[in-house]
Amino acid sequence: MKIEDKLVVSVINGLKALYGQDVPEKMVQLQKTKREFEGHLTLVVFPFLKMSKKGPEQTAQEIGEYLKTNEPAVASFNVIKGFLNLTIASSAWIELLNEIQANEQYGLVKATETSPLVMIEYSSPNTNKPLHLGHVRNNLLGNALANIIAANGNRVVKTNIVNDRGIHICKSMLAWKKYGNGETPESSGKKGDHLVGDYYVAFDKHYKAEVAELMEKGMTKEEAEAASPLMQEAREMLVKWEAGDPEVRGLWKMMNDWVYAGFDETYRMMGVSFDKIYYESNTYLEGKEKVMEGLEKGFFYKKEDGSVWADLTAEGLDHKLLLRGDGTSVYMTQDIGTAKLRFADYPIDKMIYVVGNEQNYHFQVLSILLDKLGFEWGKSLVHFSYGMVELPEGKMKSREGTVVDADDLMAEMIATAKETSQELGKLDGLTQAEADDIARIVGLGALKYFILKVDARKNMTFNPKESIDFNGNTGPFIQYTYARIQSVLRKAAEAGIVIPAEIPTGIELSEKEEGLIQMIADFAAIVKQAGEDYSPSIIANYTYDLVKEYNQFYHDFSILREENEAVKVFRLALSANVAKVVRLGMGLLGIEVPSRM
Repeated sequence: MKIEDKLVVSVINGLKALYGQDVPEKMVQLQKTKREFEGHLTLVVFPFLKMSKKGPEQTAQEIGEYLKTNEPAVASFNVIKGFLNLTIASSAWIELLNEIQANEQYGLVKATETSPLVMIEYSSPNTNKPLHLGHVRNNLLGNALANIIAANGNRVVKTNIVNDRGIHICKSMLAWKKYGNGETPESSGKKGDHLVGDYYVAFDKHYKAEVAELMEKGMTKEEAEAASPLMQEAREMLVKWEAGDPEVRGLWKMMNDWVYAGFDETYRMMGVSFDKIYYESNTYLEGKEKVMEGLEKGFFYKKEDGSVWADLTAEGLDHKLLLRGDGTSVYMTQDIGTAKLRFADYPIDKMIYVVGNEQNYHFQVLSILLDKLGFEWGKSLVHFSYGMVELPEGKMKSREGTVVDADDLMAEMIATAKETSQELGKLDGLTQAEADDIARIVGLGALKYFILKVDARKNMTFNPKESIDFNGNTGPFIQYTYARIQSVLRKAAEAGIVIPAEIPTGIELSEKEEGLIQMIADFAAIVKQAGEDYSPSIIANYTYDLVKEYNQFYHDFSILREENEAVKVFRLALSANVAKVVRLGMGLLGIEVPSRM
């Protein structure tokens, strides 16, 4: 039982004994004592003045004396105006540590068969290019969010919608057909997603050259773009694709398969996965069907050109296109179709979309449309909207090939981690395989932590150099502290010291030690808050604060050299539980922690 919960019960009993009144739990407000005052927890006594019929100081004094006599967890107290500052006894802190130690998954709540089912969509790549830095932020946020929602006792389904059709896909296909000379991932030694991405860039280069040539002949930019033979060919290819042309569909399937093999490798390296993948090529027809159903029911209307629209002016929005005049679908149609398929596959209670903030309006509209079409979770769907991620040198563009590729970025982070670790002598005495694995864990940990510690709603600049620093608010700093604790625990085990399941309560703790127990106990509340706020950064920054606090303790107190055996065992148990919470917290972020470094 948490110390706060014990105290609430004792305060309620005290108020009954002192003033003969029954008080509801919510009236008892306990908060952490401010740093400048002595004590751990502070009770606000103002709500009880009516029943005590006394001033705030006297009321606080009476409650304090009652608690000191009747509640073993209270060692002493002091009164400042209407605030009763309580100092918690060492024995109560050690009991709390024992409770944390007894629970291997402290702070995480297990789902049951009846827990709500939350579906989280993230990644959503296009099959015309490899994953880039923007996708990295999306995947890491989606994966961390799924872990956090699951740790709050929900059943979670992780899902991905792959944008595998449309004009952009046809551009890559056409460029490969024209300039590819039958090149394959095998013949070129390139990952399939990179190979297809190269042809997307090639299309743009040839298209720009055509437009420039036509402009030299006196056309305006708009005229030249409309007249470009290459773009016309790409449009014709899309029409053939929609009509199911066997040759176009064959080429499409072959190139998409190359891309999927490449994506799988990237996802594996990044440590993200999905329970179910949907493809736009399957969902857009379902969406069309659902839109036509909405038209019949009078939710939508048709214009003379045959296009279908939703009138959302009653909701304070505008008119939204759902199907073009030629019957082709827009993104909104696809999202409605995907929702239909997902709802048929899973009894979803809540749906979370991890998509950049440039789509805020889209999801506002989608929520209204899904609600109109009868999806129970439509109204409460969550758009987990996040900001752009850039590099110190600025924005990226796929068409021009100036994008930071996810694979290159991860490889570079691992190489930098290796170099930095070698310079600091952190890989000495390890085998090549161990050193490589630690470089991978540290490099990817640096990347993931740097991205996840920033509030997702904010735009951010990813700085690879800064992220791999072994000091400061970085992944490697946290990982290094974890490895340091593991080293202490190994030495203790070698010396034959065993940490008992229950730490005896007879020792006096320092303020630092009590503070650390209080901090690791907070982990459960942090996980809950991160789930309520959809915020992985809360866990990242809490973990950093915990590690910083532990390092000060490690610096100021002996552990293995401590002469008092009981104190030594307590400090080892405290260290082991700090390490456990660090491992669980980093695990929720999708970050591994190495036992040596």
